[in-house]
Amino acid sequence: MKIKAVLNRDGGTFKTTDMQVYCASATEAFARQGHELDCAVVAGDEIVEALQKAVETKGIDAVLAGGGDGTISAAAGIAWKAGLPLGVVPAGTMNLFARSLKLPLDIWKALDVLAQGEVAAVDIATANGRPFVHQFSAGLHARMVRMRNQMDFASRLGKIRASTSAAFGVMLDPPRFEVVFDIDGDGRSDERPVSAISVSNNPLGNNSLFFADRVDTGKLGVYLAAPLEPTGVGLLAFDILRGKFKENEAVTASTAEKVHLHFPKHRKGAACVLDGELLRMPADVELKIHPGELKVLVPPHQPAG
Repeated sequence: MKIKAVLNRDGGTFKTTDMQVYCASATEAFARQGHELDCAVVAGDEIVEALQKAVETKGIDAVLAGGGDGTISAAAGIAWKAGLPLGVVPAGTMNLFARSLKLPLDIWKALDVLAQGEVAAVDIATANGRPFVHQFSAGLHARMVRMRNQMDFASRLGKIRASTSAAFGVMLDPPRFEVVFDIDGDGRSDERPVSAISVSNNPLGNNSLFFADRVDTGKLGVYLAAPLEPTGVGLLAFDILRGKFKENEAVTASTAEKVHLHFPKHRKGAACVLDGELLRMPADVELKIHPGELKVLVPPHQPAG
């Protein structure tokens, strides 16, 4: 295959990596498997443009993206629309999609695995037409991300510390809002107050990082948390750390192929999070799963999920 690699030099591990050496190693690893790889290293604010140019390059058979979850999410959407396979180099803090694909989290080990990888078909989801590979969320998570983004951090450890501080802040003042939801378009809407809502690309696994164990089930994971007081948020956080959040009494979990959310008391400044990015939340959100439409490189001789 002829592959174009686009690496975000501002993404996590790459900040402290000699990118010239890394690109040389990547080229060699793929050459050993009979592939031709061309490597480009760009800044974070150039990543989307570089990925778009990569998939439009004549003769390209696949694209390799390296960076954090935001970079990988953007790359997945671009590769999906272009119909090209995507290889994921996990250089971020959490590397959630890479975990779901069972890829090594070491950026050096990932090269040999991807070079030997097989192309598999997995699911991708959309929120009002915008692709995502991890989750849409509103409420607790969105407030935490907003608080974290107001803090200064320049490293992976700094980001973790900021996230911890923001989590404590949210615990003291948990949100409460109304949501009307319609699952799979059956016309039966349900309205209830919640402190959090999350819709994931495939049901989340029993882990503390909120990633899916499989990404080929053809289902969204739908999670609602009833209105919580500070103590309840603390108990939920504890269950999340134990990887048992689905067992929390405030959480309702289900699956769907399509979910419509309406926020009847929508405020202009309301926010949501899509694959880690804080966005302005519309009053209505249509979430859909697109089964098997994203092609990815996975470890050889293993199932896609």
